[in-house]
Amino acid sequence: MTTTPIRPSAPADALLARLDLLRHRVRRAVAARAEDDPQPLDDPFRGLYVSDTMAPHLLRSVPGPLPPDDDEQRATEDLDAAERAAEQAGAVLPLRALGLSPLENDLLLVALAPDLDPGYERCYGYLNDDVSLRRATVGLALHLCGLHPGEPRGRAALDPAGPLRAGGLLEVEDAGRPYLTRSLRVPDRVTDHLLGLLAGPPPPPATPEDPAHRLARRIRPAVGWDDLVLPDRPRALLRDLVRRVRHRERVLSEWRMRPGGGRGRGVSALFSGPSGTGKTLAAEVVAADLGLELRVVDLSAVVDKYIGETEKHLELLFSTADPARVALLFDEADGVFGKRSRPVDAHDRYANTTTAYLLQRLESFDGLTVLTTNVHDHIDSAFLRRLDLVVPFGPPGAEQRRALWDRCLGPVLPRAPELDLGLLADAFELPGGAIRCCALTAAYRAAETGRPVGTGDLLDAVRDEYVKLGRYFDESVLPG
Repeated sequence: MTTTPIRPSAPADALLARLDLLRHRVRRAVAARAEDDPQPLDDPFRGLYVSDTMAPHLLRSVPGPLPPDDDEQRATEDLDAAERAAEQAGAVLPLRALGLSPLENDLLLVALAPDLDPGYERCYGYLNDDVSLRRATVGLALHLCGLHPGEPRGRAALDPAGPLRAGGLLEVEDAGRPYLTRSLRVPDRVTDHLLGLLAGPPPPPATPEDPAHRLARRIRPAVGWDDLVLPDRPRALLRDLVRRVRHRERVLSEWRMRPGGGRGRGVSALFSGPSGTGKTLAAEVVAADLGLELRVVDLSAVVDKYIGETEKHLELLFSTADPARVALLFDEADGVFGKRSRPVDAHDRYANTTTAYLLQRLESFDGLTVLTTNVHDHIDSAFLRRLDLVVPFGPPGAEQRRALWDRCLGPVLPRAPELDLGLLADAFELPGGAIRCCALTAAYRAAETGRPVGTGDLLDAVRDEYVKLGRYFDESVLPG
């Protein structure tokens, strides 16, 4: 398989090149079916009835997915590079401009093919084993995209709330039929837009953030490295994380160091340490440096008691997160990335299935994923092996605590001349989150009294914080 250059003046070149890749995949699917099909190919009534020899064949296990072969993998990488070069030369490629995930792109192309090449109609009828189904069905589209029929990420991509259907790019017809035999159709206006034929505005764009807004809180980071008080080692690891994300295109694509096994171009890291030590703030700093929006996943909304719903929610999160502009943060990730247990009942087996799905999905995601945990050992070892970096966050030392007190009080809050931050830093072993709470408490009291914040105000705030944390406050450290 070869890839021809994409002319900046002919954006349809990219679409037709993608269809060439699909033709190769359909050819492989037809060959596989012909080899394993008990019904004669020259039967004039083929697809209109089920023969005695065909019935037992239908009751066998569901055929496996059709993953890309080596030729297709190389051609896909070459085409990705050609599209990037065309965009740098000034081309506007409508398909890439939609901002869809690779899976959503593939599903859209499978559905679009019969509208651009009538040969696909008969091929799809053959693969559907039903001459009346001349468009791609849900089941056939998933098969051609390398997915099992029940795989959550496939169903999530075709969900009514997903970018394809919510954005008006794809229609699922024949609602009265079983799900897998429903036909997929691309509206004519979308086809015209993808071919570059529309002079007016494009069809409504996909809005990946909308379907998943209830599953994650969006943060546009407004912090920098100066806001982060950390020892040299974790700070260096965070810089390394930024470096990996920033240069992954060159290392993984141009230098072709991308690992096999279906792994994506994503970068993943675990931030491990006690509560309040700056893990979430560090994720914000990394996202800000990379110019990314940070989505903090709401695990209470993601995890569902009904079988299959958790995977569906997770797939929606991953598939709607544009790797070029979004980083995912799984705060307190133990809930979904925790260790698998020996299955005792159906609940355990389902939990282990969710963990196995996450392993696969984390590897195939092309963006930045950050996990945080208070206890490193709570994370499943299979996840740890697949992470690019593990950044330890420990309790701050006295020097760091003094810097945290100074930073949390800020440059504007009035301070009394007798304020002794050294005393507070030496006497109370508090993490950064607790120090910030104490600074806020003292600031509110200063706002009410009209006095600058002194050492006594902060000591009272520390006492309240110790009570909140259930810790013993040693009165002997108080001055005089």
